[in-house]
Amino acid sequence: MTESILADHLGPLDGFHDDRRHSERSEFREAVLSGLGQAPKAVSCKYFYDEEGSRLFERICELPEYYPTRTELGILQAHAADMARAIGRDAALVEFGSGASVKVRILLDALVSPRAYIPVDISREHLLASASALAADYPALPVVPVCADYTAGFPLPEAAAGAAPVAFFPGSTIGNFDPGEARAFLGRVARLVGPGGGLLIGVDLKKDTAILHAAYNDSAGVTAAFNLNLLKRVNRELGGDFDLARFEHRAVYDPGKGRIEMHIASQETQTVRVDGHRFAFAAGETIHTENSYKYDIAGFHAFASEAGFEARNVWTDPAHLFSVHYLVAR
Repeated sequence: MTESILADHLGPLDGFHDDRRHSERSEFREAVLSGLGQAPKAVSCKYFYDEEGSRLFERICELPEYYPTRTELGILQAHAADMARAIGRDAALVEFGSGASVKVRILLDALVSPRAYIPVDISREHLLASASALAADYPALPVVPVCADYTAGFPLPEAAAGAAPVAFFPGSTIGNFDPGEARAFLGRVARLVGPGGGLLIGVDLKKDTAILHAAYNDSAGVTAAFNLNLLKRVNRELGGDFDLARFEHRAVYDPGKGRIEMHIASQETQTVRVDGHRFAFAAGETIHTENSYKYDIAGFHAFASEAGFEARNVWTDPAHLFSVHYLVAR
């Protein structure tokens, strides 16, 4: 792991750990070329989050149709004290995906004597900006950002040594994993925090299809821009020639699989170049960019148990749209 001390020019951060700086572009290139070359075409949603993608996602979270963010915020605000009691004193809080740092502030304000805050994100620029802002507001708290692909595993920095590690994974991002991937990811988290370590995780619940459709097809078109920004990133970083006007956003709910599927659909027959490679699209052919699985509480607890966690607490909103779980690694 590479470490560089950046406090002199980025604010009162204790350190910055970057596992990704040299390999991110080559990994993105490989994922795009491989994904566009397969049938059906697919590119992982983790590549949404360049700087522009992160900004667009923050806008999505503010949309009236997009219930998960405000509902989870309400749960955190109502139950932060209970969550802090479940977590206990002297926690090293490891957040997967640093986001806008709104939710973690609610938790940090409730925790007793937190030892460190370790945000982990794949988007370097966004990570540094959010970590610097939080470090300025919590000057007594060591803030140690880690630039890494948290889906692939990474070592904890020294700031976590001697503390009680607790992972924080809000936003129901666990729903973006297929079931086998989610189980493997939760297993890695259990090993990261160690026996007795915790995981506070947001999980979206199954609900009326109309609510789900509106949340992923907002009237302002922000989710469409977020999805299509992936093509902008390919054009900018990999020399692609995608014409965004010839593609469109699609999001549909598959009740049999219990998931929202997001796609980028070609509106006509066309050929696209990326990094010297040619890819043919039929009219209506799509690039599958994201799944968002929805769970029921009992099903998620059984799922987490298979990955090595014991369910200790669950909190929901009055309408049972969303849930927040506290799990402890066995």
